[in-house]
Amino acid sequence: MVTEPFLAIALIVGSLFLAASSGAIFKPGVWYENLNKPSWNPPDFLFPMAWAVLYIMIGAATFMVWRDAPAGGGYAAMAAFGVQVVFNGAWSAIFFGMKKMGWALIEIVGLWLSIVAMIVTYYPINDLAAYLLLPYLAWVSFAFVLNWKVRSLNPDGGFPIPAEQAP
Repeated sequence: MVTEPFLAIALIVGSLFLAASSGAIFKPGVWYENLNKPSWNPPDFLFPMAWAVLYIMIGAATFMVWRDAPAGGGYAAMAAFGVQVVFNGAWSAIFFGMKKMGWALIEIVGLWLSIVAMIVTYYPINDLAAYLLLPYLAWVSFAFVLNWKVRSLNPDGGFPIPAEQAP
């Protein structure tokens, strides 16, 4: 495992940056704007703010676990973090990029389970780090329900997009 704090921070932040960049690459766009959404759908400006706070909490929690893990320990926790990063980055690509709401629902279950794995593996090392992940779990739980509801309100997948609004 990486032993230098600066390198650990760089790897954690870099990993989270890669996951977040998926949301910057695969933006909602016209297709998403035209989908039917529930009345309780948060305003678009809330999503980047929420994710910024969550990424800070995920990064802080992960660094605390890296720092506090016993010598030769923490591998399961860091593996859970890595799996979570992959699932985190993949959702935007699947939902917004591929426009596959059903596949995104399946993918978000994997993300949710990977967050649970992080909490379970972080807790014995640093309980505060595990607690810092609870808002993330709550947000992804909400995102699952929202994803499910948007899919149920758009059985045609949001297609066809009116010609005057096509990208």
